[in-house]
Amino acid sequence: MRIISRLGTVFDCAIVIMARLSDVILMFLMLSVCADVILRYFFNRPQAWIVEISEYLLLYITFLGAAWVLKNEGHVIIDILVARVSPTTRATFGIISSVIGTFVCLVVFWFGAAETLDIFKRGVAVPSVLEFPKGPLVAIIPFGSFFLMIQFIRRTFGFMRSFRVSR
Repeated sequence: MRIISRLGTVFDCAIVIMARLSDVILMFLMLSVCADVILRYFFNRPQAWIVEISEYLLLYITFLGAAWVLKNEGHVIIDILVARVSPTTRATFGIISSVIGTFVCLVVFWFGAAETLDIFKRGVAVPSVLEFPKGPLVAIIPFGSFFLMIQFIRRTFGFMRSFRVSR
């Protein structure tokens, strides 16, 4: 049990670090887009790389922050339904949604990892202004999906505990 508790602490630290990295990326994205608007409209000097980098960074923000958002129950929930049911039913809904989320993340992780490895092997580049290699861009998908899947598993067990307590 002590190892599981320690792994949980390490995992929590990892998703907090990922969320803070997502915050930094979001700040950079906001500042770079503002700079591009100023450069475009006031100096007639748009920066082509900012639009492209912004697209990539939005993907990173999503997959770096998703597990932390789930841990803090920040994802969308239909409160009007959940508030009207008993704690046992609420826990049952939580278990079902968490198991479905785990399965979806497993599929995204599995296929994302296979595709990412294939892209790295073939050395695919994105045909664009920067000609950036595609591998590092899509690698965040299986990485973030793995952390989100683990958080869904943890959430499932949390709802199972509350289910037992509510009965």
